Amino acid sequence: MWSGVRCRRDSGLAAIVLVLLALPGCSSIGDLGRLQQPYVSDNIHAWVGQEAATRAGAPISVDNLTDDERALRDLAFPLIEPPYDRIRWDALIYEYGIAHKFQRDLWRPDPTAYYKHLLAANYRSTAGRYNKLIDDIRNDSVRVPPFFDLAHRVIELDRKRTASMQYLSDLTPADRAGALARVGENTFTIAWVQESLAQRCAGYRFALDHLAISEPENAAAEADIALAQLQQAVAGNKLVALPHLAAAVPAPAEIVK
Repeated sequence: MWSGVRCRRDSGLAAIVLVLLALPGCSSIGDLGRLQQPYVSDNIHAWVGQEAATRAGAPISVDNLTDDERALRDLAFPLIEPPYDRIRWDALIYEYGIAHKFQRDLWRPDPTAYYKHLLAANYRSTAGRYNKLIDDIRNDSVRVPPFFDLAHRVIELDRKRTASMQYLSDLTPADRAGALARVGENTFTIAWVQESLAQRCAGYRFALDHLAISEPENAAAEADIALAQLQQAVAGNKLVALPHLAAAVPAPAEIVK
């Protein structure tokens, strides 16, 4: 029943999006590749946690998202979406998780994909490709600290939530299941970002190594430094021990010592 309602809702939203984007001069993309405010809703990225839990074979919670949980999903999306998909005419469909092929593709890592898109882009010079690579790496480096700072806080709150449940004698099985499912969603979302960042670094490395051979430029050294800094940030933020989202039972995240 719930899936049927969700399907009709998604179909209706997709139709509205397509109508809006068909209007002359209408675009969902604003400055710096961000969605324009009229197209954004509070739960625009709620599907991120649901998708991560579903992929892990875990249940989905129907509880309302907290402000931190909503922000966690908002900050997660740019780190799981391929950098070459960020500026698209149909970005709104991707932001709302309506394009199911897009969601499936997120789980098929291809370390060569970024380099292929870099070569296919219409740059007039080699410098353009290096600048794009460096910009994408640095943009990810800027996004990493806010996400993981928030992830730390969500993990701690989930620990307190789980610990508190054992002292509530009137907590119903449904309430308990919903809370544990939400803990799972949060954990799997963090794990998804960790895995995505590792894959992105691999894609950037492949692109840089091959670009340095096919189109050598001094800018390769700058890109290498930027990538090393990103890799260091990623390595220092492995918060949950779920490298392949394989766990099926939601549980509080464990900080990796």
